[in-house]
Amino acid sequence: MKKIGFIDYFLDEWHANQYPEWIRKASGGQMAVSYAYGLKDADRGLSNRAWCEQQGVALLDSIEAVVEQSDLLVVLSPDHPEQHEALAQLPLQSGKPTYIDKTFAPDRKTAERLFERAERCATPLYSSSALRYAAEYAELKREGIETIASWGPGSYENYSIHQIEPIIALMGSDAARVMYTGTSRSPALLIGFADGRQASIHHFGWECPFQIAVKYESGSSVVVKPESDYFQLFIQDLIAFFETGKPSVPPSDTVAIITLIEYGLKAMETPYTWIELPKS
Repeated sequence: MKKIGFIDYFLDEWHANQYPEWIRKASGGQMAVSYAYGLKDADRGLSNRAWCEQQGVALLDSIEAVVEQSDLLVVLSPDHPEQHEALAQLPLQSGKPTYIDKTFAPDRKTAERLFERAERCATPLYSSSALRYAAEYAELKREGIETIASWGPGSYENYSIHQIEPIIALMGSDAARVMYTGTSRSPALLIGFADGRQASIHHFGWECPFQIAVKYESGSSVVVKPESDYFQLFIQDLIAFFETGKPSVPPSDTVAIITLIEYGLKAMETPYTWIELPKS
């Protein structure tokens, strides 16, 4: 059995609560979360020790100990990406397959540093929103997409990745500029690609489910709402990564996604003005 180590800002959070059982089932018991480390206890909820007792996981006293004793590594902290670089420093030097949870990094430069460190140390690395794996999105024809309009819930800071990730997966990573078109209560971002294609994201509150409209150069269009269990599809992809050491998401996609999120925040300061994105 392969032993997985969790490294988190604090362990009592939704992803850490769900992943252990999902991984165990998806791997047929061949992989299990065995060790964990949390930098701090949750402000509300279980302490790290109580979380480990509840999950049947050994709480270790350092990231170094988790890295040494684990075969595979997961850096969590999904709502605190500013913690990822520090939490991932030793994992990315280990040579052991490492998954870093969404949102991968707080900005483009950090994302690039994480991938550069992993490459120097021959550490397999990837990150993704689970929405990338929605079966309904995977079935869409990618060739000839002219425009995508996306809707979804949540705040821009934490949830924009769930709309941007599928857009980049479908349209490619050559986004060139962004424009903020939303309000303080309904964030919205227009994304311009180098060849003139466009995509937009819209946050309409928690009552709005994820969905996208896709317009093709042929003139046809389709509206898709992901209703498949995309989290389980993501977990299957994670298991495949742990088995092969080969990520399904190119680093260029992840860097492009983080760049869009970062520059979208900058675009909020000057709505209805194009902001050019840095070139690779």
